[in-house]
Amino acid sequence: EGVLEGRRVFGNIVKYLKMGASSNFGNMFSVLGASAFLPFLPMAPIQVLTNNLLYDFSQVPIPTDAVDEEQVTRPRPWKIDELRRFILFIGPVSSIFDYTTFFVMLWVFKCWDPARASLFQTGWFVESLMTQTLIIHVIRTNKIPFFQSRASWALTATTLSIMAFGMLLPYSPVASALGFTHLPRMYWPILMLTLLAYMGLTQIIKVLLLRKRWI
Repeated sequence: EGVLEGRRVFGNIVKYLKMGASSNFGNMFSVLGASAFLPFLPMAPIQVLTNNLLYDFSQVPIPTDAVDEEQVTRPRPWKIDELRRFILFIGPVSSIFDYTTFFVMLWVFKCWDPARASLFQTGWFVESLMTQTLIIHVIRTNKIPFFQSRASWALTATTLSIMAFGMLLPYSPVASALGFTHLPRMYWPILMLTLLAYMGLTQIIKVLLLRKRWI
């Protein structure tokens, strides 16, 4: 039992590293690209800190999460190359959908004007938080998330709570202090499509990497 528990702990540590490293790697590309052509900051410093705080909170229950049975049947060596490949392939996927969100905010909701910077920042904040938090369920398993492998109730509860909190934050009493503004109604169905596409593409890439035994 001690050996199996050790393997579960190791599995959850690897999950955390994959989630944090791939997410930050993708965000780096998004911020770098957006800063090159936007006439304002893509996200205000206080918004970046809030985003990171909420995302980190959503990962707190990872130690309670179950590990797929096949990942504890035998010892798993620490392979930095596997982590590197995971980051390089999975990380930029989030940037793809960050850039589609940039396009929507700039061309659909007319945020080129610096006077509408708050709307752009709010839109990207919500999309970034939602994608980062939801993708935890895809990264945590080599199987199909929600159907073949489910997260622990604690991890599920925190991810859903943080996503709901992020959606409500632009309408809360602290919204103005954080530089947020109300989002147009059309934003929400576009966001839902973005989340579905992001999860689908990440799952496809993950399966391809597994078939090649790269991760």
